[in-house]
Amino acid sequence: MIIGEAGQAAQALWGDVLNTPGRVYGGGKGGQFKMDPEELNTVIGQWEDVLDKIVEDGTKIQSLVYAPKLAPGGDAVSGSYASTTADSIAALQRQNDSMRKYAQEYIKKLKAAQTKTVATDQDMSGTFKA
Repeated sequence: MIIGEAGQAAQALWGDVLNTPGRVYGGGKGGQFKMDPEELNTVIGQWEDVLDKIVEDGTKIQSLVYAPKLAPGGDAVSGSYASTTADSIAALQRQNDSMRKYAQEYIKKLKAAQTKTVATDQDMSGTFKA
């Protein structure tokens, strides 16, 4: 359950991720994951979808960064409110950039694993041919 305005805003951006469990892929022991090629393709596709959403959110955040920073009034409290809002938007943008970089790097690693898996499978198939 998400509580408060910040939680509602997060839920509006990313949905209710706590109440929508997804399939768990892989398995194995000792921190290792084993996936068949179809599972690996599915996981890569899911991460690419996540990356697309992160980039889309980044575009929305960017529009907030360049929005006029007008305080609701001319008093010090209003000025402080506008400053706090700008700081919050900047923090949100940094978080989005961090998530985007993480997703991009993870996709690279998954694709590298996929390439190695395909190469290994091709090498092994030659071993068993008569």
